[in-house]
Amino acid sequence: MPGRPLKLAALGPEGTFSHTLAVRLADEVILLPTIGAVFAHVAAGLGDGLVPIENSEAGGVGPTLDGLLAHPVFVTGEVYLPVRHHLASFVKKEEINLLYVHPQTHEQCSRLTDALGVEVVHTPSNAASARAVLPGSRAAAITTREAAFRAGVPVIEQNIQDAAENTTRFVVISKRPYVGEDAVKCSVLLDPRTDRTGLLADLLAVFARLEINLTRIESRPAKRGIGRYVFFLDGEAVPQWGEALKGLAALTEVKPFGCYPRLEVGDWR
Repeated sequence: MPGRPLKLAALGPEGTFSHTLAVRLADEVILLPTIGAVFAHVAAGLGDGLVPIENSEAGGVGPTLDGLLAHPVFVTGEVYLPVRHHLASFVKKEEINLLYVHPQTHEQCSRLTDALGVEVVHTPSNAASARAVLPGSRAAAITTREAAFRAGVPVIEQNIQDAAENTTRFVVISKRPYVGEDAVKCSVLLDPRTDRTGLLADLLAVFARLEINLTRIESRPAKRGIGRYVFFLDGEAVPQWGEALKGLAALTEVKPFGCYPRLEVGDWR
């Protein structure tokens, strides 16, 4: 397992899940306003970053997938965070008339947001949601416990996420690939420049032939017009991964993100 990073950039402000996780992984945390800014920070060689990549309920995190597509970075670690959301407000639940919530959090807490039936305003982070709730208003936020505490907004209902086992996977991104021997997963971006029958089947056949277990496949618009997609794939780290990349390169454009370990941070509930 890699040593504790000296510095990590993450999505702020204080109180986000990214911030809470980063302070347990690094000696120093730099908070930035957007996930895109974290990628720009890493791509400029200013240090490593921590970004959410997928959630067990809401799926892939768009800004992170776009950042991986656009920037020359590598994935050097992953960590899984059990995510607990809370409803915070200065008024009772039945008096709420406005809800501040991050888009991903909205998806993860859809049952409550639908039941409230009030106007929803999306925010750039869970911490921003909490900060938007002002004393004297009838607004509420779905946010983290820490963000609610920092904003001084009382938590009026706990653990409101749709699924009890709601989990977000975070990855550490770096300017250079991980070179340790304890990698458990590898990631790659496939960017088909042609559209032909059976192309995706041919790409997946490379992994099947080498008996590589894929743990995730996700498509994302290629930003080249409707109907054009790129594919993000994760697989178990095995010796034949390099051979798979060579086989894929003969069929399509390949952007490897490297192989990396899982980081352990204890119980986050």
